[in-house]
Amino acid sequence: MSRYTGPTWKVSRRLGFSLSETGKELRKRPYPPGQHGQGRRKQSNYGLQLQEKQKLRFLYGLGEKQFRNLFQEAAKMPGITGENFMILLESRLDNLVFRLGFARSRAGARQLVTHGHITVNGHKVDIPSYRVSVGDTIGLREKSRNLVVVEDALEVRPNVPEYLSYDENSRTGQYIRLPRRDELNPDINEAEIVEFYSK
Repeated sequence: MSRYTGPTWKVSRRLGFSLSETGKELRKRPYPPGQHGQGRRKQSNYGLQLQEKQKLRFLYGLGEKQFRNLFQEAAKMPGITGENFMILLESRLDNLVFRLGFARSRAGARQLVTHGHITVNGHKVDIPSYRVSVGDTIGLREKSRNLVVVEDALEVRPNVPEYLSYDENSRTGQYIRLPRRDELNPDINEAEIVEFYSK
């Protein structure tokens, strides 16, 4: 399945979950889109599990195959599968570029990476799914530091998470430790996703 490129606000309303993590999509119309969006719907257990899976998949912008492969990798790791899975997703380069404030969205961050504007430890990396290791430094290429899209994003950048450090002068960030579960999105029930893939 190819990556979704349609309207994300419509998906946010369908899932009842803010994909931008700002809540803007649900302020005006906090109900599913379409003619019957305001009707009541009773969901089955499967429906709830599928919805949680879709929330996380759309949040990070992954295709189904890539998402499932990453889950299977998390299942083989020691520890809690759901938490491992979310940490693997959070460690993607495109996500950390977004968290550092170089882009306003994960889609924008993915574009910065694929266009060759991002470096890891001083070397250009153009693979959005590249897994950043603890201690790695993420920066902008010299010729990319004054890009208008980057300047605009940095002006409205939210707070950088505690598991990242940011140097304003060099415009670089470092992945200083793995995130804890309580630092990740609280509206995701990863246990339901584990149940979904365990069938």
